[in-house]
Amino acid sequence: MPVSEGQAQTNDHASFREFLRLARPKQWAKGVFVLIGPLYALVDGHVVPWLAVVSAFLAFGLASSGSYVINDIRDREADRRHPRKCKRPVASGRISVPVAMRFAMGLFVLAALFLFPVGMMAGGAAAGWLGLVLAVYVVNVTAYSLAIKHVVILDVMSLSMGFVLRVLGGCACIAIAPSTWLLNCTLFLAMFLAFGKRLGERRTLGQQADEARRVQAVYTDHLLRMMVVMTAVATLITYAGYVQGRAEFFSGLNILWFTMLPALFALLRCIVLVEKGEYDDPTELATGDRQFQVASVIFALLTLIAFAVGRG
Repeated sequence: MPVSEGQAQTNDHASFREFLRLARPKQWAKGVFVLIGPLYALVDGHVVPWLAVVSAFLAFGLASSGSYVINDIRDREADRRHPRKCKRPVASGRISVPVAMRFAMGLFVLAALFLFPVGMMAGGAAAGWLGLVLAVYVVNVTAYSLAIKHVVILDVMSLSMGFVLRVLGGCACIAIAPSTWLLNCTLFLAMFLAFGKRLGERRTLGQQADEARRVQAVYTDHLLRMMVVMTAVATLITYAGYVQGRAEFFSGLNILWFTMLPALFALLRCIVLVEKGEYDDPTELATGDRQFQVASVIFALLTLIAFAVGRG
């Protein structure tokens, strides 16, 4: 049930559980994008300093948690009118704004501390590049929270850049340059997920969607469906181009082609769930839908098997 401003009672002595909810650890699942660059570097024969990769993953997780806290502070009035978001610690008043702000600053400091193990394992240049990418990520998320989320199309591009920056961070922490196909595929996939999120919000909230998010007054179901399909096709075409480009790695049949099947299934599964109104958050999809999870695992296993066989 939505909470009015008068009903929200602030609390400066919130429990650990409330702070954990405020940090949204489930959103750390997006950190899997940090691992993409190192994993493809591994299958290409590079030596990967995994402590540096884990440190980058944790740094992005903490930075994203801090950014979500800032966003919750900013959106607390609108969240109180939302049937689900009204239960968030800041919106409900279980954590006060000053306490939430101090918590966010602490998370950002902890994120910065994880640059030190990256420097020890991969060198000062890697730590420096990761720090730069992390700073741009925080600026992007903050700008989104303050203004960009109210600008049609730009809101989705900003959300998508969060995923691209995670990929860049994963590559930076091991001092390798990301390929163009990886950046393009990540961008289109992230835009697909973001447009799906917007369409899912319209399915979940109905007529209240325009009140919960201003850009929803401009987006229509037809427009969002078109954007979802367009970015899904762009994602598949980009990945197909990568698969074709790796044909020389295999003698005979390009067995990497078989990874197209679970990738296609996962994208179509997303579209089905959006249309049914069962999905308005990429993280909930990744952590809650068994079919999507199975398809993702099959995709990863087929990729590893394909490169292992090709190298053998």
